[in-house]
Amino acid sequence: MKLAIIGATGHAGSLILKEALTRDLIVTAIVRHPEKLTVKVPVIAKDLFDLTKEELASFDAVIDAFRPPVGQEELHQTSLKHLSTLLQGTDTRLIVVGGASSLFVDESHRMIDVSDPKADYYPTAYNMYQAFLALKTEQNVHWTYLSPAADFIPAGTRTGHYQISDDHLQKNAAGKSEISMADYAIAIIDEVIEPHHLNQHFSVYN
Repeated sequence: MKLAIIGATGHAGSLILKEALTRDLIVTAIVRHPEKLTVKVPVIAKDLFDLTKEELASFDAVIDAFRPPVGQEELHQTSLKHLSTLLQGTDTRLIVVGGASSLFVDESHRMIDVSDPKADYYPTAYNMYQAFLALKTEQNVHWTYLSPAADFIPAGTRTGHYQISDDHLQKNAAGKSEISMADYAIAIIDEVIEPHHLNQHFSVYN
């Protein structure tokens, strides 16, 4: 299986790349700065917005782990739209490293509040949520959107275990909604290898 990872040098992307290399996958990193890679893999050294339909259509799946620079969070929307357009009408799956802002927090479908522009998390949460809403309207795109728990821990331990939920925010026995990026990486590669959430939104937590 041929897999491409966009943003393979980022916090989540680098761990997803590391996890993918432990499986029977042919992995290509799509990055702007290949010199930042810590492993040797095939590389497409390009800005996401310069990618072409032909370049992505050769992969069985593309993982979007792109994270915009601070102050340019609106790129969450434009980048996902661009990738959706490139993959429209192809057999390539688009698997998105999503955010928790698209999860329901109770059975009445109340969501995490992203209405306060003054909140530190607002630019990322708002733009990721809007990008997700647009993705759901795309036609002829094979997508999966995987939200982490509320606390997405970069330096968290790789336990090798995770719990799956649907589009509802879940907490563990300690009352915390959290997952390490290393365990999230396991979950997303599991979904690549054995697709269970085609054109669906789901979430994982420790």
